[in-house]
Amino acid sequence: MTPEMLVTPHGGDVHQGGALSQASLPRRDTPQTKGTTMSPYAHPPFLEVKEYLAGGEVKSWRGEQIVVDSMLPSATGDVTPLGSFPRLSPEAALEVLDGAVTAYDEGLGEWPSMSAKQRIAAVEKCLDLFAKKREEVVHLLIWEIGKTVPDAEKEFDRTIEYVRDTIKAYRTMVEEGRRSVATSAGTITTEPGPRGVAFCMGPSNYPLNETLTTVFPALLIGNVVVLKPAKQGVLLLAPLLEAIKESFPPGVLSVLFGDGFEVVPPVMRSGKVDSFAFIGSSPAAKAILNMHPASHALHTVLGLGAKNPGVVLPSADLDHAVSEVVTGSLSFNGQRCTALKVVLVHRSVAEPFVEKLSAAIRALPKGMPWEKGVRITPLYEPGKVARMEAYVEDAVAHGARVVNEGGGKSEGALYTPPVLYPVTSAMKIYREEQFGPVVPVIAFDDISEVVEYVKTSSYRQQASVFGNDSQDLSKVVSKLGRMVPRINVNTQCQRGPDFVSFGALKDSGLGELSIEKALHEFSVERVVSVK
Repeated sequence: MTPEMLVTPHGGDVHQGGALSQASLPRRDTPQTKGTTMSPYAHPPFLEVKEYLAGGEVKSWRGEQIVVDSMLPSATGDVTPLGSFPRLSPEAALEVLDGAVTAYDEGLGEWPSMSAKQRIAAVEKCLDLFAKKREEVVHLLIWEIGKTVPDAEKEFDRTIEYVRDTIKAYRTMVEEGRRSVATSAGTITTEPGPRGVAFCMGPSNYPLNETLTTVFPALLIGNVVVLKPAKQGVLLLAPLLEAIKESFPPGVLSVLFGDGFEVVPPVMRSGKVDSFAFIGSSPAAKAILNMHPASHALHTVLGLGAKNPGVVLPSADLDHAVSEVVTGSLSFNGQRCTALKVVLVHRSVAEPFVEKLSAAIRALPKGMPWEKGVRITPLYEPGKVARMEAYVEDAVAHGARVVNEGGGKSEGALYTPPVLYPVTSAMKIYREEQFGPVVPVIAFDDISEVVEYVKTSSYRQQASVFGNDSQDLSKVVSKLGRMVPRINVNTQCQRGPDFVSFGALKDSGLGELSIEKALHEFSVERVVSVK
């Protein structure tokens, strides 16, 4: 991820009379594999958003629109237009924020004053309405960010399941949290309460899941939320906006449209944001935090970059390690913070490992996201192929080679993942997070080199270790486990399961997220003491 995250196209479509509409482009064929049946998702959707919601009121936007294009090719091979959304002005952004501030009213507003049972009922109603829009959202996920059909369906379903599990956890939190304890100072009663106005900004690689899994915990506690989507994966919110409007009081959940450079600064500089949840890059997070006039008082939850290493020991089952590394480094084209971004292999097994890895990557099916069994799809960000090529050119110039046949070749936005070996500290990809389908492999002779690599990294999120010698595994896990929050033994790095804490250190993030942890991040315990 890069600071470009601040430039954020996003969409929503709330039309006059409260009805959402979705127009379709004329039916046209798009590239597909011979002999396959055309999927209904192969035809691009089209949405034009010309209104926005401020304080519960639907307002027409007559200013400039931001155009949304898909990197998936049209029948002519060009980018495909998907629609547009309002480029809200700084003044309009403050109008949206003020609607949220009014709704919270320093904790005296309708939403924070509701009982836990009432807020739960509102969220459950919203989820039920969301579920009816599954096919539309999946369709847009596929075209906006190039996710395969199974991955897009999984993101939608996992999001709904996550929020329902959060509701269960919130019920338990309320029951256990609302307690009275007799002390020498009197009777103490406690219960969880909201922090205030939450500003949530999600990532483009998981624009639904990792956005709403901060939004809904904040809402359940009693906070009000201004949601700022990422620069891709915006229009997919359009089918959901009517459900939001029907489920919550005015101003409780708002979607902020516009260019991030124009709408984020006035919101943060207003000083009216109490909590900030951001998933993106550390440079972008730093820039945004510096805008707040009282950043020391701003409660912050950050999910940032990572350079997660996979460590292959001499005792590893190479076939198993290769299978996990391929999945871990190239799921959704490696565009995940939890992806394996670099592989450190003991020199004694480096050559056979690289050979097996290259063969496995060559076998990955490439194509359009709606094609059955496809694993490598077009990169959704403009300019992403060029950035991957630059990493490869730099590595080759400093002594690495592209091991797999066809690695690094591209057809438009469809990029064949290259395996780079041997990678050294002279190369940019040795340290920098590529956030894409390039697999760098480093050879090491002693485990102290692995420890030093992690020790000197500015990222601290996860690591994977592959091996079958219990003594060697114990040494590595013991050392790395003191530096990164999660070690994965003989498996890829991952966020799930969602009840397990997901945290990070250094430039990889701040705070912890899980079904239970997210509720605590957005709450402050309220205490009443009676003598």
